Amino acid sequence: MFDLKVMNSVLGELEEERGIPKEKVIEAIEAALATAYKKEYAKRGQIIRAHLDMDTGTTQFMQVKEVVDKNSVRFEEGDDSDPVREKPPQAAEAASTGEAFSNGTELPHYNPEQHILIEDAKLIKRDTKVGDELVFPLEEKQDYGRIAAQTAKQVIIQKIREAEKVSVVAEFGAREGDIVSGTVQRMERGNIYVDLGRATGILPYEEQIPGERYRQGERIRALLYQVEESPRGIYLRLSRAHPNFLIKLFEMEAPEAQNGTVVFKAIAREAGSRSKVAVASTDAHVDPVGSLVGQRGVRVSTVTSELGGEKIDIVEWSEDLKAFIEEALSPARILSVDLDEGERKAVIKVAEDQQSLAIGRGGQNVRLAAKLTGWKIDIQSMGGAQLIEADEQGEVAEIEGETPIETKAEATVESVEEEKAVEKTEE
Repeated sequence: MFDLKVMNSVLGELEEERGIPKEKVIEAIEAALATAYKKEYAKRGQIIRAHLDMDTGTTQFMQVKEVVDKNSVRFEEGDDSDPVREKPPQAAEAASTGEAFSNGTELPHYNPEQHILIEDAKLIKRDTKVGDELVFPLEEKQDYGRIAAQTAKQVIIQKIREAEKVSVVAEFGAREGDIVSGTVQRMERGNIYVDLGRATGILPYEEQIPGERYRQGERIRALLYQVEESPRGIYLRLSRAHPNFLIKLFEMEAPEAQNGTVVFKAIAREAGSRSKVAVASTDAHVDPVGSLVGQRGVRVSTVTSELGGEKIDIVEWSEDLKAFIEEALSPARILSVDLDEGERKAVIKVAEDQQSLAIGRGGQNVRLAAKLTGWKIDIQSMGGAQLIEADEQGEVAEIEGETPIETKAEATVESVEEEKAVEKTEE
């Protein structure tokens, strides 16, 4: 007899704190009781089930037998499992010839503790069929040995863990691709383990923003990009360097991005340093760039702060490829764009005072522009000298002559601001 008040209190706590349904816990208790009964009182081979009545707190134990016929089980020679009834001719023939297969599958051996022949079953339940189960009530027992009790305890723990695992996978599986928040639990070999409440997430070293430092107990936000289930447990893989993390941050700040009015067409990111985002609007009355920038830049500043000062260029996507490439190379001003459709290469001509802006420190601006557009980009000065080339993967090749990083060009306001922003990022 169970104390229903205590039982319901425990079930409620498990459901609220761990998300395990009451039905799953009751199933675990019933399985544990059946295991303990079988270990202590049942005969070998018996199939025992238990039913816990939550109205009275009592437990009913049952033995289950499957209804079989001569074609669904095999009888071995000398088998005295059914001493009263003469074995069916087919069963006797199968035993004598050693054939124990039906449709390529080996038939189970007849066990009177697990099986009941259809002829006997019909005497108990007239409309029974082969494959049905018949249930026979057993005497209720209250006293169990230490081993049986320990076994029952292990069954309950295992069943609850399995139910909790299913619950965690269901909860975080639905949040895959979204931003989650937690606290830094510990750091091992460069990896950061984040406490997400009901589970622990892993932020690998390669998915962290370079230069960021974390302390134990510190709050942290990251993209849950993969929920992986394995025999050893559930792995929630997090990322702060993933391009989608940037997109999700903008969706949190800009309602136009969250409701789909502003659409992200392309993104190129070097986490912790600089990113370029191409956006478009599904509403002609909504400015996609202005929506993400916000009034006085408050929205983009919030995202930049979350990313540790990462510089973000927001450009408007265009079906006109020349216009899009010009936007992608901002803040530099472009004189002309020549496209080579066969090689998917764009030759860009810029004035001498725009060279440093177009190329960027270490070739970063042209590298990100190539990733954003998916085209190879050649930067040429107004005099025709080819300075640098970047392919669609962002690989940059310096061309003969003076390297673009060392090119001495007259500084404009934009180029000075660009250099300051880069230096601040490197610090």
